[in-house]
Amino acid sequence: MTIRTNTPNLLDHLPVPLPAKLAAAWTSLMFFVIYIDYFHLYQPGVIDQIRSGGIFEFDITPTLMSIFVVVIGIPALMVMLSMALPARVNRTTNLAVASLYIPVMVFNAAGASADWAFYYGLHIGIEVLILAFILRSAWTWPRRTASPAALAASLDGEPLRTPQQA
Repeated sequence: MTIRTNTPNLLDHLPVPLPAKLAAAWTSLMFFVIYIDYFHLYQPGVIDQIRSGGIFEFDITPTLMSIFVVVIGIPALMVMLSMALPARVNRTTNLAVASLYIPVMVFNAAGASADWAFYYGLHIGIEVLILAFILRSAWTWPRRTASPAALAASLDGEPLRTPQQA
């Protein structure tokens, strides 16, 4: 005869709330974007081009730098918003922003030479995979969540009792 306890195993994988998964995915995307921008500086001629006042085909201006702040600021804000927004707004916001950012990430390959095709394909592919995870997670977000009492009852393995049944 075995005695069963309700003590959780310390090695069990505890469920991670969906907002935390989304925040982690946006954080991962942000780290990746930052490192890709940093690695871009290693390409021959890039630093000289920046020193001469240009990035790709664009002149470095306050307007361009402001656009960069907005483009990078939105995913950075999504880290916090994924944890702070109410569920319905959170789901919609994640779906909208992740959908809009797929073309933004693909635009990074604009003007790239064939020599760098694998590099751009690889990093854009990883960014799109992270965004696809965000889209899938937000799309499959449960429409309604169980009450804390129902959740506690399911974790204990006992059926939920109404006050009249107790």
